[in-house]
Amino acid sequence: MSAASLRRAVRESVSGLPRAFWWLWTSTLVNRLGAFVATFMTLYLTLDRGYSASFAGLVVALHGLGGVVSSLVAGVMTDRLGRRPTLLAAQASTAFSVALLGFMEHPAAIAAVALLVGMTSNASRPAVAAMMADIVRPEDRVRAFALNYWAINLGFAVSATAAGLIAEYSYLAGFLGEAALTLACAVLVYVKLPESRPEGGGAGASGASGAASGKTGAGTEIGLGTVLRDGRFMGVVGLSFLISLIFTQGSVGLPVAMGSAGFSPGDYGLVIAVNGFLIVALQIPVTRLIEHRDPQKLLVISALLAGYGFALTAFAGPVWAYGLTVCVWTLAEIVNSPTQMSLVVRLSPVHGRGRYQGVYTMSWAVAALVAPLMAGFMIDRWGAGRLWAATGVLGTVAAAGYWLLMRNLPEGDRGTDPVAAGDAAAPKAAQPLPTGPALAAPLPAPADPLPTSGPVGAS
Repeated sequence: MSAASLRRAVRESVSGLPRAFWWLWTSTLVNRLGAFVATFMTLYLTLDRGYSASFAGLVVALHGLGGVVSSLVAGVMTDRLGRRPTLLAAQASTAFSVALLGFMEHPAAIAAVALLVGMTSNASRPAVAAMMADIVRPEDRVRAFALNYWAINLGFAVSATAAGLIAEYSYLAGFLGEAALTLACAVLVYVKLPESRPEGGGAGASGASGAASGKTGAGTEIGLGTVLRDGRFMGVVGLSFLISLIFTQGSVGLPVAMGSAGFSPGDYGLVIAVNGFLIVALQIPVTRLIEHRDPQKLLVISALLAGYGFALTAFAGPVWAYGLTVCVWTLAEIVNSPTQMSLVVRLSPVHGRGRYQGVYTMSWAVAALVAPLMAGFMIDRWGAGRLWAATGVLGTVAAAGYWLLMRNLPEGDRGTDPVAAGDAAAPKAAQPLPTGPALAAPLPAPADPLPTSGPVGAS
């Protein structure tokens, strides 16, 4: 690719997105630059504190349990109180709880504060996703989610390498560093991000119609029961749980396995940083390749790559071999994240986005609860080989599930989107969007190719 072509590709990938999106993107990047607890908690407990893999799995599971609780609560808060106050409260409380965790000595205290950290750190996810859907046009959402995921992994690639070195010097420094950067995110949200919740978001529902979808018509209250009765959406949530159960092993099963094999925290930091650096390098060009593709095929392929990419870890020996396995399942992440996030938004009614995102986020939180328990139990009893074999099975089951769900997904109406239709209820934050033809037609069914815009089109 020539320099001119590369510049054009970059320009097309980032153009046309509103200013509020870029502030949200920046807050995501800053937050992930400080990621430490989720990545190094297992090594901190097993290597620094000397606890067993089972206890480490229990603590990380409590961290996940906190996320399960906060996903639903934060989803409701996002719809009722607004995106901005939910983000601000979540990030400020995360900074406090992460700093507190670094000073805990007693095992019970560590477990209790880990639960608190899980609750606070997970609470921002529904608000971020809902705000992004509010301020970005439907035809740009896959691209926006991909760029946001790119920011997550740019920060992660840098922090994983630096934090691995910091951990060898002082785990407390890592906890305090994450707290400081998370607090900086809270300040950035307060100063730069306007509220984006559509007017009437506390009660109305511009959702899709039809009993099968579980969404109600305009003016009808959308509660958590509405979300849980939406069979199509809950199918996506269930499959997301299986995929997250696989990916979470990168931060729970992989460090324990590498630690047991005699590798240092710095070795693990270098290996897991491959994941972040690859996403930084490939997310944008791969998104350009997949944005016109059938999401059914993309989700099936990504599930297989995830499952068997982790399964290959059973055959890894030197550090570079672990890095190669990371390359395989990283490609699955690059494809799965923006494709699935776009599908979730398209299945969510406008004024219920917070609740829908909260339930979807819960799939990752439940996986964060189950995955460490599964990893600790299997590694302690049978060794890491059985764990990696299980990921291959999970990937196969998830691929079959995506194929069945997307094959039977009927054509149906989609909710009226104020960003798409120029609704008077559109949030103020969406007003700076570039002018262009309004999208009056319904969004295509998820089984169709993802919507595009111009030469770029589109987690």
